Amino acid sequence: MVFTTHIFLFYFLPLVLVIYYLLPRYRNAFLTIASYIFYGWWEPWFVLLMMTSTILDYVCGGIIASPKSTPTRRRVALVSAIMGDVGLLAFFKYYAFTAQNLNRLLPMLGVSSMPLLQVTLPIGISFYTFESMSYTIDVYRGIVPRAQSFSDLSCFVSLFPHLVAGPIVRYSVIARQLASREHTLKKFSYGIALFILGFAKKILLANPMGVVADATFAAASPLTVDAWFGGFAYAFQIYFDFSGYSDMAVGLSRMFGLVIPKNFASPYLAESITDFWRRWHISLSTWLRDYLYVPLGGNKKGLRRTYLNLTIVMLIGGLWHGANWTFVVWGAYHGLLLAFERWRGKQTIYQWLPKPGRVGITFVLVLISWVLFRAPNLSLAWSYLEAMFGARTHVSCSALLAGEIYTPHNLAVMLLCVSLSFQPIEIYDWLEHLSWRRALVLVPLFLFTIGVMFTQTFNPFLYFQF
Repeated sequence: MVFTTHIFLFYFLPLVLVIYYLLPRYRNAFLTIASYIFYGWWEPWFVLLMMTSTILDYVCGGIIASPKSTPTRRRVALVSAIMGDVGLLAFFKYYAFTAQNLNRLLPMLGVSSMPLLQVTLPIGISFYTFESMSYTIDVYRGIVPRAQSFSDLSCFVSLFPHLVAGPIVRYSVIARQLASREHTLKKFSYGIALFILGFAKKILLANPMGVVADATFAAASPLTVDAWFGGFAYAFQIYFDFSGYSDMAVGLSRMFGLVIPKNFASPYLAESITDFWRRWHISLSTWLRDYLYVPLGGNKKGLRRTYLNLTIVMLIGGLWHGANWTFVVWGAYHGLLLAFERWRGKQTIYQWLPKPGRVGITFVLVLISWVLFRAPNLSLAWSYLEAMFGARTHVSCSALLAGEIYTPHNLAVMLLCVSLSFQPIEIYDWLEHLSWRRALVLVPLFLFTIGVMFTQTFNPFLYFQF
């Protein structure tokens, strides 16, 4: 089920909210059941896979937290949970990719090829796997107590607002709220307002920019200006698509009395790649920092080890996004830039520029990386980058692309995306002072967005594939 469908907006969400607030007890159990229905809407067996991961971490967390467990038993339980979670993720997400690449090498060594299985990727497995793992690791570290019941942990893992595409919520953030939380009109109103704005981001901004990006990246040899326009379009598509989903997830959670952190902080205003990763997909970057970068040694084992750790973490971060060499190169690209900035400190070229210059250069560096992220393979990514930098011969049909992408509507949406992306006022701050006047502005926006939604073809969120 998708947030931006009439089934969710007019049937699922209203029904779940009404039942939730009518129930005097067992609200967490009801949310779990509703979340399983939400997730199983695509494919019922996906629920069994998520439940398996939850049971594994619940059992291992209980062993780790037991006062009767020896240090060895605790470590075995931790390793078992991590291997189980990573094993499920690796099989469903990376088996085909691994088999295809190994099958190019194994015949040279006289070894028979691996069988190519048709493995269906369960939606959102990367997100709930990381959430489930964080619970077990935090219990081992003594950061959180074990879940009081399986119902609490299953509610945390399956909670439908952030289940499919994040933010990656940690158990430490939500544990106390599962036990006791306050439901207020202010919190509920804030949640509705944030949901509406995230909904508008997706329908009114991300989807039109996606049409432009799809047309440009599908062109055989776009003109240089067209390639840059398409690159801008994809940068805005992925930002407003993903941040829109995150806003909707945070807003929905508030409606049920749960406060989860925001996932974006004006990332295109970043003044360096390091700053960008403090602002973009915050829940993932902090997860990688706390559960991978720090255990690898962080910056505590010398400069060379720090640079290596940064590169390794971003390589894994790239591979987390998808089983494709484009994501591996995307991760390596960001890892090398982070290592370079750490090496040079304030001596990087763009640090000497005024703030607009630093923001501009950082955005261009990120834009180049989005080409790797968007292209289906490295060959097409390289061809698109050649087009962007004028190193590719244009074909006669290239001019036809202009008539498709430079429409008044696309130009207006592009201008709106630019104005919203490069300004410091975040919607979270704007909504903290939500008044009746501001709330009334959101009503026609919501109605207009619903109307536009019915004119568009089905367009799921980009991060559903991860």
